[in-house]
Amino acid sequence: MYRKIKKRAFEIIQCADENDPESKRFDLFIVALIFINLVIAVVETFTVPYVLQQVITNIENISVIIFSVEYVLRVWTSDCLYEGLSPLQSRIRYIFSFMACIDLLAILPFYIPLLFPIDLRVLRALRIIRMFRLFKIGRYTDAFITIGKVFRSKASQLFSSVFVVGLLMIISAVLMYNVENTAQPDKFDNAFSGIWWSISTLTTVGYGDIYPVTVQGKLLSIIIAMLGIGLIAVPTGIITSGFIEVLNEEKQQIADVVDEKCYCPYCGHRIDE
Repeated sequence: MYRKIKKRAFEIIQCADENDPESKRFDLFIVALIFINLVIAVVETFTVPYVLQQVITNIENISVIIFSVEYVLRVWTSDCLYEGLSPLQSRIRYIFSFMACIDLLAILPFYIPLLFPIDLRVLRALRIIRMFRLFKIGRYTDAFITIGKVFRSKASQLFSSVFVVGLLMIISAVLMYNVENTAQPDKFDNAFSGIWWSISTLTTVGYGDIYPVTVQGKLLSIIIAMLGIGLIAVPTGIITSGFIEVLNEEKQQIADVVDEKCYCPYCGHRIDE
């Protein structure tokens, strides 16, 4: 009985199955609660009446209780997620997983002041952590799950491209500092100023607060800008190809399932023949 209850709780709190209405309703409820908390985070930046502030506080308290219960349930049912591990090992593995850390960060700002007396200014800064609740939504939507698959499948290629861009950024920053420091000591006073310039140039943002004035600096800027156009586009191409591959795999899996249903499991002939 205990095992059946735990298994059912696990099925409900996991990503909804099309044939499981309870799980669907749970996912919709949590997503709605996350969006309500997002609206509250925006409203709190304004001066609101005392009555509305009390309503916001009550909603936040209820949200924290719900998110806390959800977190405890996920830790409790983690051995259903990692079936090959012992209950203790599965709980430890889940607690240190990315989404579990997001869940914990979403509720920590509520409990820290209760456990430790802290300055109100520190408390206000900690409340910003509540924005991590937005990342919880990725667990309940297929779109975010697909994005996660893409980044995991293309992690090595993305790391390589970002590493190359980082190298180019540092090299260009140091070169620009050495070229422009004499002419603009107030603008290019250290390598960090060069890094700020290289980031805005490579990403084609071009804030215009720091720019070269010497001929050598302008020539270097042209070269870096042209290289940046190509290198910044590389991660975009990798992500795009990853999306195409993942979507094609999902379509193929659906086609395989449909194709299997067209054949009789006993005689092997097509059912529609």
